[in-house]
Amino acid sequence: MSIIPLAKRQALVRQELDSSQVDGFLLPRGDEFLGEYVAPYAERLAWLTGFTGSAGMAILLRDKAAVFSDGRYTSQLRDQVDSAQWSLLHLIKEPPATWLTENAQGLRIGYDPRLVGEAQLNALTSTAYEFVPLEHNPIDAVWVDQPAPPETEMRYQDEAFSGEGSLSKRRKIGGALRKAGQEAMLVCDPTSLAWLLNIRGDDVPHTPVILAFGILHHDASLEVFIDITRVSPDAAISFRNVSVLPPHELPDRLAALSGQVVRFDPAQTGLWFIQKLSDAGATLVRGADLCALPRACKNPVEQEGARKVHLTDSASLCRFLRFVSENGTGLRETELAEILDGYRGAAPGYHGESFPAISAVGPNAALPHYRALPDADRVLEPNQVYLIDSGGQYDAGTTDVTRTLWNGPDAPPDELCEAFTRVLKGNIALARARFPEGTTGHRLDSLARYALWQAGLDYDHGTGHGIGSYLSVHEGPQNISSVARPIALEAGMILSDEPGYYLPGAYGIRLENLLLVKPATIESRTPFLEFEVLGYAPFDRTLIMASLLEPDELRWLNAYHQDTFTRIGPLLDDKDRSWLAQACAPIAH
Repeated sequence: MSIIPLAKRQALVRQELDSSQVDGFLLPRGDEFLGEYVAPYAERLAWLTGFTGSAGMAILLRDKAAVFSDGRYTSQLRDQVDSAQWSLLHLIKEPPATWLTENAQGLRIGYDPRLVGEAQLNALTSTAYEFVPLEHNPIDAVWVDQPAPPETEMRYQDEAFSGEGSLSKRRKIGGALRKAGQEAMLVCDPTSLAWLLNIRGDDVPHTPVILAFGILHHDASLEVFIDITRVSPDAAISFRNVSVLPPHELPDRLAALSGQVVRFDPAQTGLWFIQKLSDAGATLVRGADLCALPRACKNPVEQEGARKVHLTDSASLCRFLRFVSENGTGLRETELAEILDGYRGAAPGYHGESFPAISAVGPNAALPHYRALPDADRVLEPNQVYLIDSGGQYDAGTTDVTRTLWNGPDAPPDELCEAFTRVLKGNIALARARFPEGTTGHRLDSLARYALWQAGLDYDHGTGHGIGSYLSVHEGPQNISSVARPIALEAGMILSDEPGYYLPGAYGIRLENLLLVKPATIESRTPFLEFEVLGYAPFDRTLIMASLLEPDELRWLNAYHQDTFTRIGPLLDDKDRSWLAQACAPIAH
């Protein structure tokens, strides 16, 4: 906790804005790498507002202030942010550009060009007000106990897990640059740098990356800006044809690109880089990060690694589900999350959670991205819903899985069972999907929502996100969402399948497995794709309204449960295996 009281932070920042001769400040939730997960030193939005969600933005004016986030965090905003100081708004329904137009006419709004990307600023730009880049961040100027940036030592991601050497990857990306007539590419996404160099680190909680920038040249040479002492001896094998330079040399190396054609991803690159390259006289080319797609399309070694870690992870989850069914009553949400992490921690190659577990009882489960905190969490009591969304980081892959349970002893209400079964129908529909090559995730999203829509129900979040290979649990460029994204699903991609339904103040339901895209096993005139389900854990049969399931859905569910017992049962002791046999027993209409 900061030594400066939350209620006084607005005033301190406004004093800094006065000295910078601006009327306001735009603060996105993120760091210089524009990532979702950030190190403690970069939690500026949380420091200023109290909001700890992973997506959001604040705008501070002289006499007004607003915090924005998406539908996952609507309730969390209300709980964490003082509405007397801040207006609490929805990023999509009440967008920042509209709020600025209504409240910032004629004002000069400052921003930190290291923390704001071009696409983000363009979406907010208007003639009604002026954006002004600031040389110094006003939050950093007044956050007197701000943590220092991390300095962890990197680790080598062996080819036994990565499936391809760093030089081979760099030659492929360099070849793509040459083919496009480009001479260099900025690497501003730490997950891309980790993938490219086959390195991992601990700079960011839950995401095993090193926070560093890179410049990749078309001849496959790479400049990495990091203290050389952080390059461990085992990682040095990946640094052939790599220059390791101190971070303070980055401006000079950008200036050295004068006259060259330089590619950058506008969604991942801070405006500071664009200005430096423009000043140097480089020719700027906006395009997708060339590492993103090959990183998303897992090679055969990574695919097999994902299968193996999901067996390990599923066994831990099944042990936990049995524990909750027999001993969960009376335990707190944080205690339950720690118990699950303990089961995972006993597995070899485990490096910790892939995100903070969403361990949610009753009405807390209605908050899609709820975070249980010690001494402020609920106790699991009889006849309540319990939702557990969690995952692990392993040497060979990353997991993410959600199950929703009924903690009896009474039978759950029919309304709850119907909603649960409609969510389950959506999960099954997506898992069973076959689709032609070139299909985007947007086109598949309605499959997961259809059964809910027929009852007038829906959920305010995406259906599926990409998953890294011992990297970020939220990985692009692919997704499955009602928001269109022009990225076709390709073989080797891993995505989540997680429809849900949330009744505020009562309960929440989400059911999630990970899916691996692979060539379809059907004959067709054109190539088709389908999904392989990764991860095996039973769906709570006490919440399933079998009469709502179509015969083919029931056959899929029974086959999935049989696979779960066949694959996971041998990994369990006798008591856990006996419980799993009952949890996976066939369900009849």
